[in-house]
Amino acid sequence: MKTWLFYALLSALSAALVSIFGKVGLKYLDANVATAVRAIIMAIFLIGVIAIQGKIGNISDVISDRKSLLFIILSGIAGASSWLFYFLALKEGKISQVAPIDKLSVVFAVILAIIIFGENVSLIHAFAIALIAIGGLILAIY
Repeated sequence: MKTWLFYALLSALSAALVSIFGKVGLKYLDANVATAVRAIIMAIFLIGVIAIQGKIGNISDVISDRKSLLFIILSGIAGASSWLFYFLALKEGKISQVAPIDKLSVVFAVILAIIIFGENVSLIHAFAIALIAIGGLILAIY
């Protein structure tokens, strides 16, 4: 199995657990406060990961590259917004409806990659992306 595929599958499994654990944890809590606490836990966990890897010193590489730092900041804001909206949706909706709509991010990402980076998408890939969109909407609506 290719390394990227293995990591992508682990990412998908981890994301599924976010939904399950988040839904249970949100039952009696404010979604935004819970999201903030989650972000703190994530930051601590990730700092621990880079500490174990001996890469704490590499933080200065990110900070010193202004252009990269700007896009990392924008990515962080986008990610935090995604979590806020996801937890708000989970608080009110069913996982079986919220998760498929959230995964429409795949469709949006591909469209944006075509527009911004000029990525090429074959006809079969375009068809598959359309199926993801249709499937997500069907899962959420019916």
